[in-house]
Amino acid sequence: MLTLPFVKGMAGPSTLSRTTPKTFMRHASNGNGQPHIPVIRTLGQLRRWRKEARDKGLEVGVVPTMGALHEGHLNLVRTSLSRHPLTVMTLFVNPMQFAPHEDLSSYPRTFERDLSLLQSILPTPASPRQMPESPLVIFAPTPDVMYPLKGELQDLRSHKGVEVDVRGWGEVMEGASRPQFFKGVATVCTKLFNAVEPDHAYFGQKDIQQALLLRILVKDLLLSHPTPSSLHILPTTRSSTGLALSSRNAYLSPAELQVSPVLHKALSAAKGLYESPTTAEGKDITAEDLIAASTRVILDEQERILSVNEGVELQLDYIELFDRDTFEPLRGPIGAGREFVVAGAIWVGRTRLIDNLLIGWETS
Repeated sequence: MLTLPFVKGMAGPSTLSRTTPKTFMRHASNGNGQPHIPVIRTLGQLRRWRKEARDKGLEVGVVPTMGALHEGHLNLVRTSLSRHPLTVMTLFVNPMQFAPHEDLSSYPRTFERDLSLLQSILPTPASPRQMPESPLVIFAPTPDVMYPLKGELQDLRSHKGVEVDVRGWGEVMEGASRPQFFKGVATVCTKLFNAVEPDHAYFGQKDIQQALLLRILVKDLLLSHPTPSSLHILPTTRSSTGLALSSRNAYLSPAELQVSPVLHKALSAAKGLYESPTTAEGKDITAEDLIAASTRVILDEQERILSVNEGVELQLDYIELFDRDTFEPLRGPIGAGREFVVAGAIWVGRTRLIDNLLIGWETS
């Protein structure tokens, strides 16, 4: 059996005890036949745990998150748990990907709720007589652990230290709207990959540009944990209305929630036009046609909101088509068999929402 490090911040009351004066302990059941989930706070604890997993030949998956978990996150964790003996879910609200004017201080932090949700999806042990150990651990470091130089992290003009910048891929679409975002994501994920050394990593399609950029990063940095082929992108989890699940959906008022699925409808209009029988018969379709079809859906919804005076503000940030490999925006005629992404972002009130659909290919 794999021993796990003694850590603070365990979910629920501690029913555990150290078996030695060292930093390792066995984890007893939570009383429902499931183990408690260890919470690792320091790099030293994580590396001791990881070494033991490696020594025992146990494969490790990682699911990087910023917490405020929803069903999309849980689906990533479920997939990793189903494929590998051990999974690390990282929980760290990364200051570097928030520009000074963005919502770092108000970003939802729901640690106890997150622990409860994760506890609920742990697989039930095959035998109730066995003392179960958690196949899932949480790595929840402080900013000082992730950024040991302890410098400025939001205003990067004053930052001293390492930054990872995937140039040529991180400046378009999300990178154009949020110029600091991908540098922060690339930097923190490089650090997390170095800390966890995962055999496999799991990301959601909702953040498709981020996930594809990270595949480029691990390839260009020659990383072995994970490799590009072991960085998996799973389909977007949606509500019954089609809205892509996101931690930021918690910001939306009930009226704004009613409007928010319009982005998915807009992107679906572009995909439907491209895949229509008329297009399949050989009619020239252009990227501009697809963008216009999506944009029209947004404009129609803006007109509807004004006509009924719902008090909801809806603004289009961008609709874009881009090549899945180069991130180059598509323009002009698009022939059959092209593999690309139609992506967009909107503002609903003060909440920025993103979404995308894949055309001609699927996630792994």
